[in-house]
Amino acid sequence: MPGGVDIHSHIAGAEVNAGRLLRPEDHIKDVEAKTAVTRSGVGYSVPSTFTTGYRYSRMGYTTVMNPSMPPLEARHTHEELNDTPMIDKAAFPLIGDWWFVLEYLQDDRIKECAAHVAWIMRATKGYAIKIVNPGGLEAWGFGRNVAGIDDSVPHFNITPRDIIRGLCKVNKLLNLPHTIHVHTNNLGRPGNYATAVETMKCVEDLAEEDNPVIHITHCQFCAFKGSDWQTMQSGAEEIAKYVNQHNHVTLDIGQVVFTDTTTMTADGPFQYGLYGLTGNKWVNHDVETETSGGIVPFKYRRKSHVNATQWSIGLELALLIEDPWRIYLTTDHPNGAPFTTYPTVISWLMSTAARKKTLKRISRRARRKSLLPSIDREYSFLEIATITRAGQAKALGLRRKGHLGVGADADVAIYNINPTTVDAAKDYKTVTKAFSKPAYTLKGGEIAAREGEIVKPIQGRTFWVDIKLQSPWEPSEDLKLKFREYWTVEYENYPIPEDYLKSSLPIRVEARI
Repeated sequence: MPGGVDIHSHIAGAEVNAGRLLRPEDHIKDVEAKTAVTRSGVGYSVPSTFTTGYRYSRMGYTTVMNPSMPPLEARHTHEELNDTPMIDKAAFPLIGDWWFVLEYLQDDRIKECAAHVAWIMRATKGYAIKIVNPGGLEAWGFGRNVAGIDDSVPHFNITPRDIIRGLCKVNKLLNLPHTIHVHTNNLGRPGNYATAVETMKCVEDLAEEDNPVIHITHCQFCAFKGSDWQTMQSGAEEIAKYVNQHNHVTLDIGQVVFTDTTTMTADGPFQYGLYGLTGNKWVNHDVETETSGGIVPFKYRRKSHVNATQWSIGLELALLIEDPWRIYLTTDHPNGAPFTTYPTVISWLMSTAARKKTLKRISRRARRKSLLPSIDREYSFLEIATITRAGQAKALGLRRKGHLGVGADADVAIYNINPTTVDAAKDYKTVTKAFSKPAYTLKGGEIAAREGEIVKPIQGRTFWVDIKLQSPWEPSEDLKLKFREYWTVEYENYPIPEDYLKSSLPIRVEARI
């Protein structure tokens, strides 16, 4: 297979580093010793930078997207990405609640907003527009949240719908390789499936020739039905029905695995709610006028009705959405589970027997309501290659990734399994073992890992979009003045020079403005 591609995994930056600091117990239980070719490392759910690269390579993955980068903290994010070997990577700057963006969009100044976003991408060396709980992060700065996509954002004459549609238009004007990457409002709340569907609907008219214009990330977390936690159940069927009938949207799963992990997101109000539910340790972080963040340790339990329903929802989404080019395998690392659990998730998708085995061990209440017993679909090896490689690369606009054709990067994973003789539906343990430890992982044509051991440290590249506008854009004096008044960094010190990246690979795009 081509090297694995991960469209959404929190592996670097301020929130990840804060998660490492918050969880010494996560380090103690998972220590990697130094070898002749690798550095030592620690961390189960939030591994250190070098360990992260090694573990991806050991699974046959070669490309990973870091989906949550506060622009102000982009320099630190790239420092950690520089330190993460074995994989190519990119970062998505958080743009949905930036004051400048909100001001442009509230006045419907789409072209001016697009020019500003182009500057942000160059300044932060970012790859795609990330939107988290649009409007909710700005509201959280005042201890509030938004209730839905038509709620008003405090102090701005704008709604989440305006933000989503406005940035979708901006994305199209800039010809960015990936669609807007959206973490929906009301994430993690019963009844939020309706918000997710409404979010997808609100950009239907912006699609051209059925090309995707929006990506809903970690959809499991926004596919809940019910009015409270007692009545919470799966909304996967409704979301899958909508996606099957519309071609303008792609999704990734955000699969839950029953394990101890660390939740982290720019969605500050969601994390505060999780802290209230669990009483676990909690970190809250507001990034000046740009975004927010929160971190809470969490353990998904088989006997918890809510956690077991979440486990079922992720698999239901993957199995009910008919086109594997539209739904991608993720765990929203580390929110649903560490990325090292991907082989287990693959076995569930390929085998009803594997699903049934886990179903027998979960909450009876969740089992009664689960749709899984009524679904007999089993993924093929080709479909697994699509949801872990080809589909993700296509959605990201990475034309040299996700395939083994002429012109592809020489990133290859060779798994010790024969799909013509192994029945994955019955022998799912062999599938799990094979995907956990490829015979070989090649990065750029060189053997990077063999039988689960790193044989050569390789410095991956960092992708970013270098946007060429039709007419030059110059910062206004008002912009510089606001930096002086509201940021801790002067405008001149904000952008990151290209030589700050150890191995820079700009993707050049021609904007329509």
